[in-house]
Amino acid sequence: MSASGTGPRAAALTALTALVLTPGAAAAADGVPGYRMASDGTAVKGTAGAADAPRLGPGQHADTLRRGETKYYAVVLDASSNAYFSAVAAPRPGTKVEDYRDKLTVTVQDSGGTTCGVSGTAQFHSGGTAYPAADYAARLIGPEVTGCQQAGPYYVVVSREGPATSGPEPWPIEIGHFTEPALKGRPSTRPSEGSWSSATPAPPADATAHPVAGGTGFNDAATVDKGVWKDRLTPGETRFYRVPVDWGQRLNLSAELPNSPAPYTAYVPDALGLAVYNPARGRVREARFVAYAGKPAAARDFTAPVAHGNRWAPDRAVAGMRFAGWYYVAVTLTSRAASAFPEGADLTLRVDARGTPQAGPGYVEPAGDFTVDPGDTAGRPAGGIRTLVGYAGIGAGIVLLAGLGAWTLLARRAAAARLSRTPPMDQQTTQASPRRSAPPREG
Repeated sequence: MSASGTGPRAAALTALTALVLTPGAAAAADGVPGYRMASDGTAVKGTAGAADAPRLGPGQHADTLRRGETKYYAVVLDASSNAYFSAVAAPRPGTKVEDYRDKLTVTVQDSGGTTCGVSGTAQFHSGGTAYPAADYAARLIGPEVTGCQQAGPYYVVVSREGPATSGPEPWPIEIGHFTEPALKGRPSTRPSEGSWSSATPAPPADATAHPVAGGTGFNDAATVDKGVWKDRLTPGETRFYRVPVDWGQRLNLSAELPNSPAPYTAYVPDALGLAVYNPARGRVREARFVAYAGKPAAARDFTAPVAHGNRWAPDRAVAGMRFAGWYYVAVTLTSRAASAFPEGADLTLRVDARGTPQAGPGYVEPAGDFTVDPGDTAGRPAGGIRTLVGYAGIGAGIVLLAGLGAWTLLARRAAAARLSRTPPMDQQTTQASPRRSAPPREG
């Protein structure tokens, strides 16, 4: 490198450092990647009081929250649309969390302090493994709702609770603002509960398994559809997948661990977890964790069919299936599972969106996140930045090698330019290979 710190090597080293020091890449260097915020999200600093709360527009917003802290964010809502506000707790991998006691709550309040509609809570059920957990709050419009029906100012309130025995680090959080348009006709006030079978069918058993690299969260979730998918997880890691689910359809899911590669007699009470989230990032059901004792193990879920009237159901697992769109599947291999899979575990994910798609309820305008576009066919290549670094957890090593390769290539080109009679490189038209950006926010 030149004394002045300029030139091809310096430029390449600067680019490499930037890659390694991004939150997602830095975590991947330890084997477990951290949650990747939306590439088009907005950094925001919530306040302790409503008077000076920052304004949240549509989309995703990133902030941090300390234990025992509450933050306010201001929004302006109309008198006809349903508004959803998701909150994702994303403690970094390795953070100490206490099951059921460490939690993130989100509510919507009007200017008089009245809590509106649905409130949400994200918490942990994994034997102390930190993983991304989410839920939402909603201001709903409809005949079944009283209060908070007027247009005007409202506040999104996010709080973090936790005991002194949990990690003291601030949690990165992501706050989403989604709008569901009004219906053309009178909305249904009845859930579809009772009109479908609750008996869980067998998961898909396709002979061909497709490789997939799950994402770190909602923003880079890998796209999957009906079939069998293969991934690989490191203990302490959570991977996300997304599935298009239309009106009238329901998800049948199975996440499976193989038998231990070596004789194994221990018992892990919370080894593998499966969680399902709807297009507004609200939990459909609490994450389900299953035990592992050396034999194959599976975490399964079978949801209710998607129906607009589900939102009025008392059962959260039914109420969460309230609109069409991208549904998210999160699979966690807890750090406890390291005793069985110290080098990581192969994951089999079986996915089936069952049922014939039906016509939607009819919105007054395009529903955006709450619809399935004909082009949203699954089976597309897995999305997300994770795809760039390979299928089997190769991770940061490839990034480092790529950076070093670029460094060497630039240095050689510079030397060749000095020795040749062609114009210097700074006068030539060169173009580096384009970096693939994170996919746009969907759902």
